[in-house]
Amino acid sequence: MHIITNFASVRKRTVIFFLLFAFIFMMASSNIPFFKKKNKQGVANDSVELAEENRMDSIARNDTTKMDSMQLAIYHHNKAIDDSLSLDSTNRKKKNGIDAPVDYSAKDSIVYDAKSKLAHLYGGSEVKYENMDLLSDKIRMSMDSSLVHATGSKDTAGVLKGKPVFTMGEDKYESDTMAFNFKTKKGLINNVYTAQQDGFLTSAKSKRSKNGDMFLQHGRYTTCDEPHPDFYLALSRAKVRPGKDVIFGPAYLVVADVPLPFAIPYGFFPFTKSYSSGFIMPTYGDESDRGFYLRDGGYYFAINDKIDLKLLGEIYTKGSWGISAASNYRKRYRYSGSFYFSYQDTRSGEENMPDYSKTTSFKIQWSHRQDSKANPFSSLSASVNFATSSYERNNLTSMYNPQSLTQTTRTSSVSWGTQFSSIGLSLSSTMNLSQNMSDSTIAMTMPDLNVSLSRFYPFKRKKAVGKERWYEKISMSYTGQLSNSISTKEDKLMHSSLIKDWRNGMNHRIPISGNFTLFKYINVNPSFNFTDRMYSNKIMHSWDTNAQKEVSDTTYGFHNVYNWDLSVGASTKLYGFWVPAKAFNKALFNGKMVAIRHVFTPTVSFSYAPDFGSSRYGYYETYQKTDDKGNVSVVEYSPYSTGLYGVPGKGKTGSISMSVSNNIEAKFRSDNDSTGFKKISIIDELGASMSYNMAAQTRPWSDLNTTLRLKWWKHYTFNMAATFATYAYELDADGKPYVGTHTEYSKGRFGRFQGMSQNLSFTFDNTILTKIHNLFHPEDKDDNKKNNDKKASNDDSDSGVETNVDETMMKGQHGASKKNAGKAETDADGFMKFSIPWSVSVGYGIVMRENTQGTFNTNTMRYPYKFSQTLNFSGNIRISDGWNISFSSGYDFENHDMSMTTASLQRDLHCFNMSCSVVLRPYTSYNFSFRCNAATLTDALKYDKRSSYSNAIQWY
Repeated sequence: MHIITNFASVRKRTVIFFLLFAFIFMMASSNIPFFKKKNKQGVANDSVELAEENRMDSIARNDTTKMDSMQLAIYHHNKAIDDSLSLDSTNRKKKNGIDAPVDYSAKDSIVYDAKSKLAHLYGGSEVKYENMDLLSDKIRMSMDSSLVHATGSKDTAGVLKGKPVFTMGEDKYESDTMAFNFKTKKGLINNVYTAQQDGFLTSAKSKRSKNGDMFLQHGRYTTCDEPHPDFYLALSRAKVRPGKDVIFGPAYLVVADVPLPFAIPYGFFPFTKSYSSGFIMPTYGDESDRGFYLRDGGYYFAINDKIDLKLLGEIYTKGSWGISAASNYRKRYRYSGSFYFSYQDTRSGEENMPDYSKTTSFKIQWSHRQDSKANPFSSLSASVNFATSSYERNNLTSMYNPQSLTQTTRTSSVSWGTQFSSIGLSLSSTMNLSQNMSDSTIAMTMPDLNVSLSRFYPFKRKKAVGKERWYEKISMSYTGQLSNSISTKEDKLMHSSLIKDWRNGMNHRIPISGNFTLFKYINVNPSFNFTDRMYSNKIMHSWDTNAQKEVSDTTYGFHNVYNWDLSVGASTKLYGFWVPAKAFNKALFNGKMVAIRHVFTPTVSFSYAPDFGSSRYGYYETYQKTDDKGNVSVVEYSPYSTGLYGVPGKGKTGSISMSVSNNIEAKFRSDNDSTGFKKISIIDELGASMSYNMAAQTRPWSDLNTTLRLKWWKHYTFNMAATFATYAYELDADGKPYVGTHTEYSKGRFGRFQGMSQNLSFTFDNTILTKIHNLFHPEDKDDNKKNNDKKASNDDSDSGVETNVDETMMKGQHGASKKNAGKAETDADGFMKFSIPWSVSVGYGIVMRENTQGTFNTNTMRYPYKFSQTLNFSGNIRISDGWNISFSSGYDFENHDMSMTTASLQRDLHCFNMSCSVVLRPYTSYNFSFRCNAATLTDALKYDKRSSYSNAIQWY
């Protein structure tokens, strides 16, 4: 039964109320409906009566002249009553302050007591007024005082169900008993439970003010979402401003229902969802070299919704100090990024003592990302990570981070690019910086401007008619680069000269290529490449006989250095098939093999380049050197050898390169594959390559390079590369070996094996034992499959059986029904399965190469081989839910010692997180942390203990 009550239409006088109440049940229509009954769809049933009323009233208003005296008197009497009721309704609305109807409903029943003017709602009751909504099992409403009282009801087991849930806007409160006044919007709540962002508040008694503030007595605040929290702050009294903060008086910490002697006189927790400025509390501790410290304290500036700023500082009792600034910015659909700057003044030891030192260091980090929707033709991105070499050693946080301390190279880059899609032109510019932390070397390129024109076909017709002409397949493109770079020490970077110390230049490349087909099966690819370099200086050398040293003279101007080369390549594919005999196929492959396919791909290419060391090009010069003994020699050099893009090589080149590639696959019929066939790779790649230099006077043949790739396993590919030397060793007059002019093949031997490299890696986990067991005992695998099928059929047969398990507990996180929900997984014997997930990854690399530093064997004419090995392993063990152990280490075969070894332990305590990490190699340190998971309390409830890197404990 559903009833809608308009309190504004109820008269104050009891007599008139009873008269109207009786009149409603006696008459089928009424001028003013107090209660509108709803049907199941919630639509009022008195629409017909209202239409009839309006029709009768319209007739009376429009045609009073046709009424007799009695009808006219009745009309004016009713009109006076209507005006009186309407006026009284307006006065009452102003007095009570209720501006909207109150909608209430109940699933079970509604009982109205006319004498006490109370409405009792039972079973799934709901009352709505403006943005307020009250749900409860039982609700009692006062029809004339705007008071609502809600409570739950006890079931047969004495458990209270249907507790009141009050919602007003975004605020939601759960309680045992609740009283609320719609007029004053004040309430009294017993055993309230409400959520405020990451925290949960409960209290024995609470009051709600008109503006929504809550006043709590004997409250609890916790970030634990369990009904019985693992920890909480016991609050004597508190004031809650929803969405803003909680201010409380004396409070103490309770963990596992045990009060701890940690109390505070007062405090507050901010709950604001918007940015707000405020102080950041520092952390304290001690460091052996710099003394006691306060660090990471400062102020946070919420500038606006697009940018913020955090200023932090640190100070040590022995004089060290530091400041840092961090900012995040974001403009929706345009860009986002972050900026960080830190400066440190580190003073170690005691002043005026020999061990006293003072160093300054800084660090800059900048990350910028542009949204792809901002501009599809232009982009800007940045990733800057620059720090002085002493920063990480002096930073307290980096001391306990092995990755920061062992990081020897830092790279930074800022790039910008734009495109002109209509002509295929693109422009890009980058700033690159590489920093070597071990020797303080900096390599910087700024700017690096690139211009590229995509491939186009200059001879292609705009309106093609007939077949494509051969010259229409000729294509060309353009790439240009302007760069300015320097390599120096970090303390000399700001004092360097842009002209004398920086290297700059321009580089242009124009490749021209084509793709043709000869005799339908041979692909021919000719190409021509032109490269031009432009430098602003060249360095001329001469010999100073008096000083007996080389003298350099730099001349500035425009200098052009170019070279070109051409090449042509031809390739084809040859296919071979082998179909096994039926008897052979049936005996070995159960008749499922279709064929074995062999793909043979030969490639031949030719390349040519003239001798750019010729004097007519002017790329190489000579000077005469006379030493102190009078010996005269000629020294050849290039004035452009220090140029940014180098100088063309000397000597004419003309080489022929040959390579072959083999691929072998087997095809089988498959019952499971939807296509009916499956392919198995026998040899994925078996290749060899060799070249012949036509311009070389001696040893024109190159070494033979071979590759082998096998894909016999699903998650692993076997790769091996080996090199075989073409020319054999010979002995000089002193018996020392050297590479001669005779090939190994001329002596009846294959090429000299020079070395190979191979990397193996595999991951073992807790399922590997089951796989191995099933491999040697396939009957157990079949039995498990039968048991699973039988178990699945039983689950299907039980789908119609009634169960007392709540359906909501049978659903996953997305609402999908789970099979066997609530049932522990069992093994074949019916016992609960015991499983500890674990995984171990092992990586092993080996390199075999010819050791030319070893003792040469004159009998075999070979050097001994040297092996280089690397071994790394890592893993983790999850001993139970919430417990996780991880480790990583390796073995250094050169030094016969363990490489960097770390181990860590994590424990998830639901509301808290505990972690402990230990570094054993190459130094020893430990870090223990225990803190609250919630972001609100992560800085308040925590405990950190770290060892000092400078005073590392030797545990071995």
